[in-house]
Amino acid sequence: MTVRRLKTYAASQGFVYQYYFVGKRQARESDAAEFVFDVTPDRKQTYAVSVVLPQAAVLDWAQLHGRSLTDAEQYAGVKLRLFRGFDEIADMRADGRRLRIDSAFLEEALASLGVDSVM
Repeated sequence: MTVRRLKTYAASQGFVYQYYFVGKRQARESDAAEFVFDVTPDRKQTYAVSVVLPQAAVLDWAQLHGRSLTDAEQYAGVKLRLFRGFDEIADMRADGRRLRIDSAFLEEALASLGVDSVM
């Protein structure tokens, strides 16, 4: 039996989301990874939210910084995209079930965490 850590995020929309990481899989597009989270804004209904990380964004970051991203760094970018969705999308269930990361967002998100070229 898998025990999942339920985490909480207070969004700027006024909701307090609870979520946990379900897993990572190949996205429908063959050149992307999909990170799946189960999310609830009210502790009553839970639904899946996917964050798609295209390989092109990961490769763009690596080319710019001279090294590959670690799995933990990729996950950090994904979580920040999830949080941005919580903050910006008023109805996550209707409009935020599939979020996507582009190269510009990945660069901005990881820079905000201090992730740079050398570890």
